[in-house]
Amino acid sequence: MDLQTRKLELIQEFLKIQSEDVISHLEKILRNENKIVENEDFKPMTIEEFNSRIDQSMEDSKKGRLNEASELKAKIDKWN
Repeated sequence: MDLQTRKLELIQEFLKIQSEDVISHLEKILRNENKIVENEDFKPMTIEEFNSRIDQSMEDSKKGRLNEASELKAKIDKWN
């Protein structure tokens, strides 16, 4: 059975659930599984990448390519 078919069957079974507790438990499992997958995708940068980012940041600073924290906060405040 292919993945798409399995998903559809799971959805059909899920729609039959009448228990709030079971739904909550399944939501918790999904959240935990998503966190695990996200952590597996995380790869720390190498020392070379880290140093390159520092060098780029220093160059940006020297050339005035900066954003003030207050400017960023003002943009974020407009999101709401």
